[in-house]
Amino acid sequence: MIKRLDKKEKSYPKGHEKIFHYNFFPKNRRGANILTENLLFIILNFVFLTILVVFLVSKVGSAAVFEEKYSKQIAMAIDAAKPVMEIHLEMKDAFKEADKNGRSRRNIVTINENVVNVNLREGGKGYSYSFFNDVEIDNIYPLNDDADNKLMRIKITGYKK
Repeated sequence: MIKRLDKKEKSYPKGHEKIFHYNFFPKNRRGANILTENLLFIILNFVFLTILVVFLVSKVGSAAVFEEKYSKQIAMAIDAAKPVMEIHLEMKDAFKEADKNGRSRRNIVTINENVVNVNLREGGKGYSYSFFNDVEIDNIYPLNDDADNKLMRIKITGYKK
């Protein structure tokens, strides 16, 4: 026999009469929590964007960015160089960052084999970038150690044997 239930009559399993109701909110208050939900959403987005902006601002002017920039510039300049050439590279930002971190200007750029390493921080490893040109680099040093000079000198003597 099939029994038809009216909308007013509801049957519940035995022992579960009105203990759990699928709607946790009162029936006539559907839009009551919209304001708090939107406010919470706005606050969480504001906190996330604030953290993102603080992170970006801290990384934009840091020594790591300058290390990467100058190591790539030096490697690209050496790749384009020919023997008996002298390259003067303006490194104003790198010198300022090295002075701020207590590093000597003579030791911020090193070249081993075909790898340029720029290290502007005292405890860091720096950033390394390789070049392909098979030239012999005599020396690399700042033209003067005074505060006004902002040029790094790279002297290329010939091809490697």
